[in-house]
Amino acid sequence: MVSWWQALTRAAGRYPWPANVLLYAGFFSGGDALQQVLRGGPADWQHTRHVATVAVAFHANLNYVWLNLLERALPGRAPRTILAKVLCDQALGGPVYVSTFYAGMSILERKDDIFLDMRQKFWNTYKSGLMYWPFVQLINFSLIPIRWRTAYTGLCGFLWATFLCFSQQEGDGTFKSAFTFRRIKGTNEVEKPSEK
Repeated sequence: MVSWWQALTRAAGRYPWPANVLLYAGFFSGGDALQQVLRGGPADWQHTRHVATVAVAFHANLNYVWLNLLERALPGRAPRTILAKVLCDQALGGPVYVSTFYAGMSILERKDDIFLDMRQKFWNTYKSGLMYWPFVQLINFSLIPIRWRTAYTGLCGFLWATFLCFSQQEGDGTFKSAFTFRRIKGTNEVEKPSEK
């Protein structure tokens, strides 16, 4: 385990961009796989490949560049600076990430209207993200070294991707729809054995 971690640390030091992008994409794709398991259906590896494609082609790369730009524009870890970074991230970065996820997935799934999911779910998803991402980024900007920030965002993105992929497939972009689905699914699973 120690040698694996040392190799990863060396790779991130020598090649920070690819290391962060690959870690981000891996965590994000894992979030899609988890939501498929939670939904109880068969594995849809094509959907997971689409999520990985969006993560590698856009989200992870944008995140790496964005976090480095934020650090250059607002250097340091003073409380006011950290809050300014969080505000910029949520006001500018958040809408871009949500929009590109829905549009990117629609393009890869060859939907007729690539903006339909975005129009229907954007505001709910963005508001849901405001209950999660500011806290994640507060930790990111105050405690995580810049070379690991995209990987950390990807790690936290694992949970977010679980929710986001569910919203893209069945939800409406609200946490309530995800929790309602889990409660209904759990109730149905309990009731099924008693019906036999």
